Amino acid sequence: MITNPTPTLERFARQKYALFTSYRMSGTPVHIAVEAGHAFVSTWSTTGKFNRIVHNPAVEIAPSTLRGRPTGPAIGARARVLSGAEATHAGQALAQKYPLLHGSLIPLYHPLPGYRTVCFELTSTDR
Repeated sequence: MITNPTPTLERFARQKYALFTSYRMSGTPVHIAVEAGHAFVSTWSTTGKFNRIVHNPAVEIAPSTLRGRPTGPAIGARARVLSGAEATHAGQALAQKYPLLHGSLIPLYHPLPGYRTVCFELTSTDR
C-alpha cells in the first residue's frame, strides 16, 4: 500500500533530476516522478545504491542538474522498495514523465540477464 502523501515532495514534481544520496557521502543524479504527493525513482537491482537502501532506507534528495550539481536544499527521505502493482504504478509514473527513457529504453534493456528494474517510493522525513 502506498503511504500517505507528503507535501514536501511536491517541489520535485517539475524537477527533471534529483541528487539521490544514501548513507554514502556522494549522491547519484536520478529521474524522479511525483504523483499525488508520492515520489518515485528506479534503479537496477545490481547497483550498490539498491543494496545500500535495502540495508539502510534513510536517504536525502535534492534538486540537481544532470551532472549531479545540487540546485536547491536537500530533504531527508525514507526509501521503500516497491513490488507488484505498486512497482508497476511507479514505473508508469516515471514513463509518463520520461517517455523515451523510462517508457522505451529502460524496459528494453533492464530485462537483460541479471538485471531487474527496482522502483522505490520516497517518503519525506522532513515535516
